[in-house]
Order: sequence, then structure tokens, then C-alpha cells
Amino acid sequence: MREAVSKVEALQRSKTQGISLDDVERGVAQATRALTALAHDDGHICFELEADATIPSEYILFHHFRGTQVPGDLEAKIGNYLRRTQGRHGGWALVHEGPFDMSCTVKAYFALKMIGDDIEAPHMRRAREGILSRGGAANANVFTRFMLALYGEVPWRAVPVMPVEVMFLPKWFPFHLDKISYWARTTVVPLFVLQATKPRARNPRGISVQELFITPPESVRRWPGSPHATWPWTPIFGFIDRILQLVEDHMPRKRRQRAMEKARAWVSERLNGEDGLGAIFPAMVNSVLMYEVMGYRPDHPQVRVACDAIEKLVVEKADEAYVQPCVSPVWDTALASHALLEAGGPEAEAQARAGLDWLKPRQVLDIVGDWAARKPKVRPGGWAFQYANAHYPDLDDTAVVVMAMDRAMHQHGLVAGMPDYKASIARAREWVEGLQSEDGGWAAFDADNNHMYLNHIPFSDHGALLDPPTADVTARVVGMLAQLGETRETSRALDRGVNYLLNDQEEDGSWYGRWGMNFIYGTWSVLCALNAAGVDPADPRIQRAVSWLVRIQNPDGGWGEDASSYKIDPAFEPGSSTASQTAWALLALMAAGAVDDPAVTRGINFLTRTQGADGFWKEERYTATGFPRVFYLRYHGYPKFFPLWAMARFRNLKRGNSRRVQFGM
Repeated sequence: MREAVSKVEALQRSKTQGISLDDVERGVAQATRALTALAHDDGHICFELEADATIPSEYILFHHFRGTQVPGDLEAKIGNYLRRTQGRHGGWALVHEGPFDMSCTVKAYFALKMIGDDIEAPHMRRAREGILSRGGAANANVFTRFMLALYGEVPWRAVPVMPVEVMFLPKWFPFHLDKISYWARTTVVPLFVLQATKPRARNPRGISVQELFITPPESVRRWPGSPHATWPWTPIFGFIDRILQLVEDHMPRKRRQRAMEKARAWVSERLNGEDGLGAIFPAMVNSVLMYEVMGYRPDHPQVRVACDAIEKLVVEKADEAYVQPCVSPVWDTALASHALLEAGGPEAEAQARAGLDWLKPRQVLDIVGDWAARKPKVRPGGWAFQYANAHYPDLDDTAVVVMAMDRAMHQHGLVAGMPDYKASIARAREWVEGLQSEDGGWAAFDADNNHMYLNHIPFSDHGALLDPPTADVTARVVGMLAQLGETRETSRALDRGVNYLLNDQEEDGSWYGRWGMNFIYGTWSVLCALNAAGVDPADPRIQRAVSWLVRIQNPDGGWGEDASSYKIDPAFEPGSSTASQTAWALLALMAAGAVDDPAVTRGINFLTRTQGADGFWKEERYTATGFPRVFYLRYHGYPKFFPLWAMARFRNLKRGNSRRVQFGM
């Protein structure tokens, strides 16, 4: 009789407000097996990274600019992808089911016409009508108008002037390469050469898109300015651009040639082999075009390797293909390792160790990157986001890798037979601490990259020229330092970082998320960091964040946030529940000590209910951010490791009868 009662008690204990921990365990086990099965033989994991239709469209236009053949049947497959992703509004959006975007739609239409689609086909007619009803292609952004100028579709005065002679500007000058972000640097330096030479696309099929303009481009006298118009910078920079438009073609020829050579040398030093300039698609494309306008033959080694880097970004499937903006193996491997360490068990921990072993030799130890312009006395020691990008290691990735290595060594009994990560951790910590900005925060790639007036130059109508400190990256570093044993009393860097985070909290209790969508991502990042740094869960600021997360939970038990939260004045906008955003909210609540809150129960129920038969979660919505309001990302790995992580943590806290998360993430 007593045995029967004990079984009933055990069953009751295994259920927590309607959740069977056995069901959660089964979900964890299933997701763990599925995630482990996707690892490469060398231990690393890399998922697809999808952006909007802009990148595959630019890939088509890149080949037609050069007059080169698109490999195999990629052209047809990319056409299939573009037609499928067209929105109900007739255009293309920056996110799944998002609003019409002019620039994205112009490029997709141009690419489809290049591929051979009849402009009177229903999908092309709808796209054209959508463009014309919104003022025509003249209202596209600066980078789209630059592409149109290369094809001769608009005059070069449609594009703000960025003279290649800026390569000679001294560091004290208001504009200097060191003062803009890494992604802007690598993208615009080859563009300087293109603007100086003004090449014309070969365009062997002779495709034009003049039907997308209401007023003939040659007759347009005033092209759109920045949507971020601000006094006094907008009129100042507008005046400067008007002067440059008048004098640009009269620059001294020899000095211009020297400036182009300096730009070429700058690119060549950072070419980065088959991983490409900056390891990002726009910079790679621009580097190829720069070399060609400077007289390099197609078979030149630098041209070939730059082209190979572009082709490595293609994702080809049975009937469709698209092109990634970059790849994310370090990020994916590190985050998957965290999830697997949380899941536990011999197989999961062995895979986490294999991933960390793969990561260890990819630490950048010898190359001093562009970050040293602000921090010349700091030794390199970070990890890049991609397979290789040594000039541009990433503080976010580095902190995540370090926390995974530390956790593997000290929290999961993997010390026996394991490589010693202590030296890697120490070197990374030195580099990360050295790149703290003056305000106490950390940015993604640089320190003190916060010359905000530069976001108002006409060439920066996307408003993303800079890489200032952000709450989410700062939180990752704070979590790392705290997990490594630092306290606010022993570490001035940690104390300044915590103060930065506390001062950056929104009035509603949330934190803005720069690299993930958006306030849910930022709040998850910060609550994990503040917990690791020892901030009391009862602190009113923590409780305000908890209340906000509970308040925005969707009726289905999940969490979701729409990309429209990145408006000019950012504010949370609810969206359909997604697995990754739900996982972030759950991890945040658990870090704040709220594992017993009914909202957590509802969230875990949402994840267990929506897990697929393959062990993963379906997620078509974009939950990551490249540039707010301009460029978003869909990490195909997010719904594979974040929900696993959240479910495993819930199980661990409940079964361990603990309410304290021990780690920085």
C-alpha cells in the first residue's frame, strides 16, 4: 500500500501546475538527439542564415553586371525562391509576412526580369504596380540607387557622393574609416572606387527597368534624403553633398589614382581568402567589382578567391536556391554547446565538447584587427562569427564561447581527458575587457564607435553606419565576467558594465535588443547577466522586467515580437508566438528566479505542445536583427537550440529543487 502511495506522490511531484516533467524530459531528449545528429564530423554545427530577397537578387545582378554565367541551374532556382517569397501586397518584405519594402522589391523585380520573367506575368505586374503606387523606384534607398546607377538606370547624381579621396583623411577629421562600423568599412571602401570610376554593367541581356519610374530618372531633380533627418546634421551634410556633386568629377587625377590604390591595398590586406572581405556578402561583391574596374583580369588570383567566397554563400535545394548574407558557424556551435550542456547526458556533453574543441583553434591570437585603432595596446584574443574573419572578431561570439568553455570545464564533469581551455579563456577575457567603451558598455566589434552624427550623412540613409555599445552585447560580457568569478567589488569593468545595463533599462522594465528581435531578446540577455552578477532578484528593476515579460505573454502561452518594434522611436510590438522568442522569455524569467511563475508553466507548455515530430520547432518568422528597420535575419538554428535550452533549464531547476541559475546565459 505504501509503495502505491509513493508512486502517486512521485507522479504528483513530477507534475508542476499541469506540466509533466516526464513530458518535458522526453522533449529534451528528442531535441537533443535531433540537434546532435546535425553536427559535422569535426564537431561544429552551422545552420542556414537567411535574410530577405535582397541578397539573392543582388547575386543575380552581380553576375549580369560582370557578364558571367550563373552556375548550373541556380538562376532558375533563385527565381523560384523569389516568386515564393513575394508578399500578398505584391512586393517583397524584409521579414516573413512583413510590409512592402521599396528597395527589396525593386531589386527582386530587376532580378526576376534578368532571369527572364515576363513583365506582364501576374506576379511582375503586381510588383510593378506596388512600386509605382508608392512613388516609383526613385524612392529606393541609397544602396539600391547605387546599383541602379551601375546599370545606367539612374544618373550618378541620384547617389550621394563619397569621394575615394576620403582614404587620405586624417584621424581627427569628422569622417574617418576608423569612426564607422566594420560592416560599413568593408562595404564602402570598394564602393569609393566604383563611384570614382562609374563603371557600366555589361548586362548581356540588355535588361532595363525604366518602367519602375514615374518621372524619368534624368528628369528627377531632387532625390530622396535620409529618413533620419535631424537638425542640424541633415542640412549640413546635405550642403556638403551638393558641393561634392559639383566638384567630384574635377578631382586631381593623380591624387584620385593614389586614393584608389590605397583603397585597393586596404581591401587586399583584409581579403580573407575564400571567406571573403569582412566575411559578408555586400563587401565580397564590391571587392570583386573594385578589382575588375582597376584592371584585374577575371582569372587573377584575388578576383578568383573573392568570387569563390561569394559562391560559398549559396544555399541550393531541390527546387529553390537563395544566398546567405554570411555564415554563422562559431555562433551556432557555441550556442548549441550551451543548449547541449544544459540538456546533459553523455551524448550531449560529448557533442558539446567536440564543438568546443573545434572552436578552440579558431581563436584569433596573431592578427591585430581594425579594433586596434581605438585600443592599440590590447592583444587579440577573440572569435569571429564566421569560419574565418580575423580582422573582425566579435565580442558577442567571444563571450558566448568563453562561457561555454568555462561551463564545460567546471559544471559538467568533462574535465577528465578534456583539452585545457584556461589559456583560451584568459586570452579572450583580456581582449574583451580591453574593448570596453568609455560609457561602460560593449559593442559588437569595436570600442567607442559612437560618432552618432555620422548616421546622418546622406550615404547612411539606413542609419546603421556605427557600432555603439548595446545592452545585449554588454550583457553577454557582464555574464561572462561574472561566470568567471568576478564580482562588482573585484572588477571595475564588471561594475561599470552592470551600471551601464541598469541605466539602460526602459521605463516599462524591458531592455532594447540590437542584435535580436527586440525587447524580448534584450531583456533575456540582461536578466541573465544581472543574475550572474549577483543583482538581487527582489530588486525593483528586476521585478519590473519580470512583470513586463509576464504582461506581454501571448494567450497561447508563447511570446512573440514583431519587427515593427524597431520604429524610429522603438517600442514593443506584439507578434505571433515563436519558439525562439518564447525560449528567450523563459530563460529570462528563470534567470530572475521566477521559475515557479505560472507564466513559465504556460511557456513550457507552449514549447512542448508545438515541438515537431523531428524534435525541432517550425519557425518561419525572422527573430534576429542585422540593422534595425533595414535588414533582418532568420537563423535556422534558433528554433533548434534555444527551445531545447529553455526546456532543459526548466527541468533542471525543478528536479534540482533550485531557483538559482548558475551561469551567465
